[in-house]
Order: sequence, then structure tokens, then C-alpha cells
Amino acid sequence: MVALRAEASEVAEYVVPNPEIDEIDKAIIEQLQVDGRMPYSQLAPVVGLSEAATRQRVNRLVDGGVMQIVAVSDPARVGLHAQAMAGIKVRGDLRPVAVALASIRAVEYVVVTSGRFDILVEVVCATMADLFDLLNDSIRPIEGVDEVELFTYLQLVKQTYTWGTG
Repeated sequence: MVALRAEASEVAEYVVPNPEIDEIDKAIIEQLQVDGRMPYSQLAPVVGLSEAATRQRVNRLVDGGVMQIVAVSDPARVGLHAQAMAGIKVRGDLRPVAVALASIRAVEYVVVTSGRFDILVEVVCATMADLFDLLNDSIRPIEGVDEVELFTYLQLVKQTYTWGTG
């Protein structure tokens, strides 16, 4: 599986996630999905390692792009009232379009897909006017963007990132 990763300070790039994680790594991920602020002193005994070894494992997982430890907020509660998923049809090579989309600050999620759309992006803006500007001034002008269909969110019913490690 190929994923697109964009860091705030760098241009997006395609990366192949490191598939070599063991059962201890999976246990660490699952515990941190429940409580990302869990201290190593509590995490270590649960996963069967010392605090130092647990810290090293967590750092390796984060540095390797396997996981992130972040605060997840409800966008509307922090003043971001215009959220949408955009389905984008592209002419030509999808990769440069995906990279360009990933570089836009208001774009939170970019995935290359099969089916009706070539790329899906999730966007979060403060106002509907900002959403319009994003669509009109930042997304549509990207070379290769052929069509954009915007699905504006009416209500956030569920948002979770606890899918585990399968």
C-alpha cells in the first residue's frame, strides 16, 4: 500500500509504510490510541518492556511514520465551521495533483482512489466564505484538476482514530 504523507515543513512525498511492526509495537499503538498522554511508566508494564525500551519503540514508530501522537479536536468547537470532502477528477498524472493538494494548509487529508473520483480531500475552514475561496482560488486552479465535487459536512456524528492494528 502506498500512502501520501505531507509534513508541514516539507513537500508531500509518496512513502511505503514500514510493514515490519511486531506484537509489542501493535500493543503500544493500541494503548496510545486509547490515551496518547499515557506516561511510559504506565505503558511499559502493559506492553512488557522497560520504560527506556518503550520510549525507544515509541520514538521509532513516530520517526518511521508508523504513527503520530496528536490531539484530535472537534473542528466546529475550535472555530472551524466549514468542513467538506472534495471528490476530484484529474486529467493526466495524479501524483503532482495529490502533492499540490497536500501542500494546502486547509487540506487535512489526501487520498488517491479508484472509482468515481481520482482523489479525495478533506478540508476544514473557519467559514463558508473561506471554503469558497479555498475551492475557487486554491483547488480548482491546480494544473490537472478537471472536476471538483464538494460534499459539505452538515454534522459530525463520529470521529475516531482507534482502529487498532488489525
